[in-house]
Amino acid sequence: MYLCEAQTGRHYTVKRIDLPFETERRLEALGMTSDAPVSVLSRKGRGILIIKLRGTRFALGYNITKNIQVEEASERSDTEDGTV
Repeated sequence: MYLCEAQTGRHYTVKRIDLPFETERRLEALGMTSDAPVSVLSRKGRGILIIKLRGTRFALGYNITKNIQVEEASERSDTEDGTV
């Protein structure tokens, strides 16, 4: 699924970013890399998403979020089953 389809209040993991080189590098500099955890905080008008990425809130437009593939993060942590 793409980040633009994500639901508010859910947690996701970035799988792939398909953006122009400069935009992709800028997002990487801000911490959005493969396997980075992302939370969707809210939606604003015209497809703008407010996300939380590595402890910082960002607003991303539809033209960016439609090119970021994510998958829903597992709710279960590794420590719940006793492994560390």
